[in-house]
Amino acid sequence: MRTPRQSKRWQKKLDDYRNNYRKIQRAAPDILKSDNFYRTKQHIQHGNVTVNDHVRDVAMYSLALSEKLHISCNREELIRGALLHDYFLYDWHTPDKVKPHRLHGFFHPGRALKNASREYKLTDREKDIIRKHMWPLTPIPPKYREAWIVTTADKWCSLMETLRLHRGHGAVLEQLRED
Repeated sequence: MRTPRQSKRWQKKLDDYRNNYRKIQRAAPDILKSDNFYRTKQHIQHGNVTVNDHVRDVAMYSLALSEKLHISCNREELIRGALLHDYFLYDWHTPDKVKPHRLHGFFHPGRALKNASREYKLTDREKDIIRKHMWPLTPIPPKYREAWIVTTADKWCSLMETLRLHRGHGAVLEQLRED
């Protein structure tokens, strides 16, 4: 049985989660409703987590990290960059003779940026997030704090997904949308 203090803590976490979910909805309705973004549900990123779930998780963790550490940043660009950081639009686990995905970790940021630039008007911060989120595999480090935050959140989410320690919040976000 939970104590009142534990219940209060859980309620705060749930409220924070719902608030961040609303922030994501407000910052990126065009991305969340796009056909190509929806297609990312078809590809696995790490473990059993889809690319769609992964980028939503990274957006949630990026927001939480920036708020918890009181990092001043442009949260809208943070969210949009996080949602588009893996916008490469292919299954990197499937062998492809035309464009082999062997070095996916090194090259997918450029592909994601190219795809995102075709569909959306990106700011310099959003471009920096997408282009440099794989640092240090990409040689030039992020320029903006938003890109550092997303890079950190991406590493954390990737680790948890690869080790199968969490399923991802994307599925929970879908459930919240239906409620």
